[in-house]
Amino acid sequence: MAFISYVRQMFQPIADMSEKFNIMQSAMASAERVFGVMDTAPEVTEAPDAEAPAEMAGRVEFESVSFSYVEGKQVLRDVSFTVEPGRSVAVVGPTGAGKTSIINLLCRFYDPSSGSVKVDGTDLRRMPMASLRRNMAIVLQDAFIFSRTIEDNIRLGSPIGTESVRKAAEMVQADGFIENLPGGYSEVMAERGATLSTGQKQLICFARALAHDPKILILDEATSSVDPATEQLVQKAIETLMRGRTSIIVAHRLSTIQKADEILVLDEGRIVERGSHQELLARRGIYYNLYLLQYRNG
Repeated sequence: MAFISYVRQMFQPIADMSEKFNIMQSAMASAERVFGVMDTAPEVTEAPDAEAPAEMAGRVEFESVSFSYVEGKQVLRDVSFTVEPGRSVAVVGPTGAGKTSIINLLCRFYDPSSGSVKVDGTDLRRMPMASLRRNMAIVLQDAFIFSRTIEDNIRLGSPIGTESVRKAAEMVQADGFIENLPGGYSEVMAERGATLSTGQKQLICFARALAHDPKILILDEATSSVDPATEQLVQKAIETLMRGRTSIIVAHRLSTIQKADEILVLDEGRIVERGSHQELLARRGIYYNLYLLQYRNG
């Protein structure tokens, strides 16, 4: 029995070493993929003579923009529109119409295949990306909450004072549930905000955007994951956030865009209709059919 026990003890480290070798091989393959991504040269680069504007007003202009992720398959076709400072434009349309591609071009994650995207009359290709994104805030469908305090989640690493953080939360009506938490603004969130509801996470993201005081606001399906009761609270927060800012709203829920100054209807990468909510309903086109379909199902 002692001999068998010693033999087993002798082979156990050998078995452990073979297992560690498998783990090392897997880690090396993963590291190779990670370094491959890190070493990839970015397709979007800044021009050597790019100059940051002294102050940004927030005028957004798309001039005959066409774009494709894969050569030969255009996602946007000759898209042109202008959003004046402080005005709002909503973009609607069926899935795959190119709504999110407009956002990607405005944030300069990609450059257009033809045409130009301008902010305050300056082509984005001649503007420093840091300057552009410093004046821009995006609220996405998936509200990302970090495992930090609520105050840190709103501040997001920027030098924003505590008073400004609390004022932003109050303006989007997030202060009510924050102050009811055991630690208030110092409450540390669980990973991805697991202890909060979807609506509460969205309100924190709205407060985050408001605290940074952007000139251009982008809302990409910001209310699609909340229930109708919470949507009313979120809608009030959106109205507060949009006040005095150039706003571009991508939405499937037409109830969230009825107050937009202009609504663009995209279909197969083209703007097929544009106008206010009432004008588009009177036209009885694609927007009218989307409206009937949504409220009939509701």
